Amino acid sequence: MYSRKKLADAIRILSIDSVQKAQSGHPGMPMGMADIAEVLWRDFLKHNPSNPSWSNRDRFVLSNGHGSMLLYSLLHLTGYDLSLEELKNFRQLNSRTPGHPEIGHTPGVEITTGPLGQGLATAVGMAIAERTLGATFNRPGYDIVDHYTWVFVGDGCLMEGISHEVCSLAGTFKLGKLVVFYDSNGISIDGNIVNWFTDDTDKRFSSYNWHVVSNVDGHDSNSISNAIKESILVKDKPSLIICKTIIGFGSPNKSGKEDAHGSPLGELEVRLTKKNLDWDHPSFIIPQEIYENWNFLVQGKLLEDDWNKKFIDYERQYPRLAGEYIRRINRIMPSIWKEDYNEFINDLCLNPKNIATRTASQHVLEFFSKHFSEIIGGSSDLSPSNLSMWSGSRSIKDDLSGNYIHYGVREFGMTAIANGLFHHGGFIPYTSTFLIFTDYARNAVRMAALMKTQHIFIYTHDSIGLGEDGPTHQPIEQLATLRLTPNTCVWRPCDQIETLVAWKSALENKFGPTALVLSRQNLLQISRNKTQVNNISRGGYILRNSSSSDHIDAIIISTGSEVSISLSVYNTLVKKGYCIRIVSMPSTNVFDQQDDNYKESVLPKLIKNRVAIEAGISDFWYKYVGLDGIIIGMNSFGGSAPSDKLFKKFGFSVDDIVQRIVNLLTV
Repeated sequence: MYSRKKLADAIRILSIDSVQKAQSGHPGMPMGMADIAEVLWRDFLKHNPSNPSWSNRDRFVLSNGHGSMLLYSLLHLTGYDLSLEELKNFRQLNSRTPGHPEIGHTPGVEITTGPLGQGLATAVGMAIAERTLGATFNRPGYDIVDHYTWVFVGDGCLMEGISHEVCSLAGTFKLGKLVVFYDSNGISIDGNIVNWFTDDTDKRFSSYNWHVVSNVDGHDSNSISNAIKESILVKDKPSLIICKTIIGFGSPNKSGKEDAHGSPLGELEVRLTKKNLDWDHPSFIIPQEIYENWNFLVQGKLLEDDWNKKFIDYERQYPRLAGEYIRRINRIMPSIWKEDYNEFINDLCLNPKNIATRTASQHVLEFFSKHFSEIIGGSSDLSPSNLSMWSGSRSIKDDLSGNYIHYGVREFGMTAIANGLFHHGGFIPYTSTFLIFTDYARNAVRMAALMKTQHIFIYTHDSIGLGEDGPTHQPIEQLATLRLTPNTCVWRPCDQIETLVAWKSALENKFGPTALVLSRQNLLQISRNKTQVNNISRGGYILRNSSSSDHIDAIIISTGSEVSISLSVYNTLVKKGYCIRIVSMPSTNVFDQQDDNYKESVLPKLIKNRVAIEAGISDFWYKYVGLDGIIIGMNSFGGSAPSDKLFKKFGFSVDDIVQRIVNLLTV
């Protein structure tokens, strides 16, 4: 029988061998946290290696993801479909063991963790999801949603500002099934952190309303086990277990030093480490007895089988709830909503209202939320401005089965938490703030795209049109940045109808996040025929065409609030005898995905006189108008004034645009 220390050493050896073979990676953290991982994964973690997607598994998140070999070693040893060959291919092209854990690449990886602190943030979202889903579906004697979220973090995660945002909120929400292990080794890339990180972490987290277990010996299994048992007993607070560890534990010359953090130990030091740990097996060779002690396939299957039996009984007792749970966990859309949708869109067409698209979005949210119970939303302290609440919104602070989260002023944390809500399963999250504050949330937005997260971003106050708040609040480059982010679908609708179609697209989009970019000011409701309404879903379509022939003098492309300006320009030019086409392009991303024939029908290549009108950064539009086209856009920051005066100042008046187009056509 191998000792616990020897079982933990298997993690250390696999990690240093893989990093050494790759000539790249971070051996120090896996060596330092191996003892903690051994206790957690063998004694406490509820999971099934043969079914990594079992819905009631515990979630394990490696927030300090640079130490990914720790996780890959655990997955390999416990029986996941991750072969030794994949460990040998660590950090290599097309391997299942990338440098940082990536969801969808490696079985058993719950979330993509790269930028420090975001794993912790998404784990908070998973813990919220577990509790909210449980409060919705559990019934006496049937706790079908009942699991923990376990997180490993390092010094860097706790230095990042996002850790404050999300841990403060986790304490406020009393997330008792969230347990975080802090690898307090005192070392980061630059050396001893005493020179730049002297926080009293115990007091910090106690002030957040966390349960804190301090001074745990991270290399003593009894100390670790006792800390976990103590934390499990605390039901009304998340727990932080502060583990004192030695980075690079086992290395004779590099343990406790920054040298062990982000570089291979070197062949000589690997040999010395193995000797120091009394490990006398060749590289990548793990004794069969150690595999047998680690393998969790039998236990995992028993755990899931027990849950399945309980769920069968639950299904008999509560068939409707069970069916809804299965639908939501499997991300299946509700069966009945499209008929009501068609009725809703027809009603909007017949009863036009000149309202802001943020208001239109609230009306649409009201409609969809009554059909999609999985929708859960929130705002970064801007709910009355974003109009992100509907009549059925219930705060999870007041109702554990609620569907609304008041995130406070935490744009970055909010976005990352909502990513965790989705990847836990059972929810489609939306988050809301002003478009300008996507800068605060930027990296979590990028991670949502990287992970192909179905996350709906509601971004209001979309341009200089918000007016008097001035240039600090007026987005210029943000819209283009979102459009240029892979896997991200951006919609900037011009009225109620386009807003409804944009929301529908977001709910049907399973391949990444959707950003809904909405106005503060009221906009004109535009009349359309049935074909035009149907073509909105293609991202861009012909809204007006003054000629029944193929002759077109110019094409004007616009989005959002500028579509109504384009229509006024159109009317003036048509009166002057020009043949003009107006193209509304609420989603450039969706339009670009259309077939060539459709794109040619909307924007014929032979028509070189093109004009783009949008109150955002100009450069984005060259791909549609060419180098010789006209772009009515922003090339500077905005100003503080009423919106009508700002639009005139920055060249968006109808008279100015008409003159520029006439000049183009008479050259």
